[in-house]
Amino acid sequence: MSEIDSIAILDCGGQYTKVIDRKVRENSVKSNIYPLYVDAEKLKDYKGIIFSGGPESVWSDTSLSYDRKIFSLGIPMLGICYGMHLINTHFGGHVKPGVKNEYGETDIQIDPACPLFSDLNPSQTVLMSHGDSVQILANDFLSCAMSGSVVAALWNKELDIYGVQFHPEVDLTVHGKIIMQNFLKKVCRLSGNYMLEDRIQTAIKKIKEKVGEKKILVLVSGGVDSAVSAVLLIKALDPGNVYGIHIDHGFMRKNESDIICKSLTSLGLKNLDCVNAEEFFFTTPVEIEGKTLGPLKNVTDPEEKRNIIGHLFIEVLKKETEKLGLDFNTTFIAQGTLRPDLIESGNPDVSSYAHKIKTHHNDVEIIRRAREKGLIVETNWDWHKDEVREVARRLGIDELIASRQPFPGPGLGIRLICNDGREIVTEKQKSEFKNALFKSGCRYQGTIVPLKTVGVQGDCRSYRYLAVFSGGLDNLEWDHLYKTGTSLPNTLSFINRVAYILNRKNFGGEIICSPMYLTRRNVELLKEVDYIVRKYLDRPPVNQVFAVLLPFGVKKRFSVAIRSFITNDYMTGRPAIPGKDIMIRSMKDLVMEIEDAFDEIEFVMYDVTSKPPATVEWE
Repeated sequence: MSEIDSIAILDCGGQYTKVIDRKVRENSVKSNIYPLYVDAEKLKDYKGIIFSGGPESVWSDTSLSYDRKIFSLGIPMLGICYGMHLINTHFGGHVKPGVKNEYGETDIQIDPACPLFSDLNPSQTVLMSHGDSVQILANDFLSCAMSGSVVAALWNKELDIYGVQFHPEVDLTVHGKIIMQNFLKKVCRLSGNYMLEDRIQTAIKKIKEKVGEKKILVLVSGGVDSAVSAVLLIKALDPGNVYGIHIDHGFMRKNESDIICKSLTSLGLKNLDCVNAEEFFFTTPVEIEGKTLGPLKNVTDPEEKRNIIGHLFIEVLKKETEKLGLDFNTTFIAQGTLRPDLIESGNPDVSSYAHKIKTHHNDVEIIRRAREKGLIVETNWDWHKDEVREVARRLGIDELIASRQPFPGPGLGIRLICNDGREIVTEKQKSEFKNALFKSGCRYQGTIVPLKTVGVQGDCRSYRYLAVFSGGLDNLEWDHLYKTGTSLPNTLSFINRVAYILNRKNFGGEIICSPMYLTRRNVELLKEVDYIVRKYLDRPPVNQVFAVLLPFGVKKRFSVAIRSFITNDYMTGRPAIPGKDIMIRSMKDLVMEIEDAFDEIEFVMYDVTSKPPATVEWE
């Protein structure tokens, strides 16, 4: 067999490091990820090097260290965001903050003569996510793209070194695939001989080597990730040694646990335990690092909710393991964790620098400790969601599961936005919001709601307010509205998400936020609303759609937000476009059914924010 085409990715802490990896492999090129401080000697045999983005600044005291000999290897290089700043600074240029902040889709002008932009038109839409910019170009480097007066890309023809201020690896950069392909095929001259089928066989081999004849638990949610884990385990091991456990924590979607257990049995899981632990999750506090948290019905902080659900999940798993006659402390545990999950958790095994965006239930501290003992088997460790779906199809898993939309471990627990009334929007923030709308020429009435949602901006976690606009479905001007959803988080430091009211032309009064907690009644309300939302909108090209329950209104207690998402990798993406991706008629029928069925719901809203600056989930 010929040598496998390979490049190195140097991780500067960016949230998109694994998306870079995914886009490289999309071209059948193998990539290995190293921390930025890797010794240059380890990189000398690679055909190319990509520097990722990152949350730090090259001019600050916390700038990252690196081996300067890397730039003497004579290997083609591409720097992305922080990576571009590093290249420019290394070769004598200057980078500074505050020149121009850009978070979201931006139009730039490129030089098609640059090999990186071969076959592209001069005007390109790309995803920007930065606060620092190149002020002075390094010697012997040329600008090959501009965003207004700011350098958006640079290159050194003699050294084959390139840098881009934007993210070519993400879906929101319209022709990012071509840019990545140009670097790999035209600059690095790689043919592409790294195949997915080979990696599936490698995964099966590693499972056999690690587990052998021992017993293993697989945590099954019913989604494609855990289904792939279960089938890989069955193929690699004695099926009698594979024990599946599904835990219903009370935050599953309507009828979901029953459907899941039937589907998993049909996959060949001989030992499947379906556990109803709803009462335990709602009422049990947990002890984490000497601090008592919960119970869930008293908690509003989203990170506390995630932590509590994650720890209670493990407690239930321990009890069920004992019932099976297995020792939890010595039994292998398999889970369908994907690499993006671990990046967003700030897991040190994946990234030395990445900022934590949110805690994933399958990467809480007790799981990390079990991982240190070598007891965690993560069959999908190095795959992205789209790759896992393709693996599922190759393994013969039913398309109903292979194409099933993602559902977070904490379930509806993080789609019910709790509130204790402490958040207050200041008069200064209100004034800045009003001025920003005036300057942008916004044609809708808008307000800030004192509820915060999770976002990701500049490779860092953001926890900022929600902006809401009214207008109604008949007055929806999508391009204008989407532009507002992109520009506001760039302009205002206290906003990261924008929603639009579909069922009211005007607010009709002052919005009032009410206290709300994870009670059974509230969760049941969300289950029913979510069921209706998915009934109308869960169809291609939409990759994910769900309802979020919110504790505000003018005359009523609750409102609902619809979150739709179109993406390839779930690290970036955009909302579905009404009238293009989803039918306006479906949206009108959906709004009408919610209004008829639930007297306590006032506003039915549509989340118009891409990722970034907002994450897919609201918490």
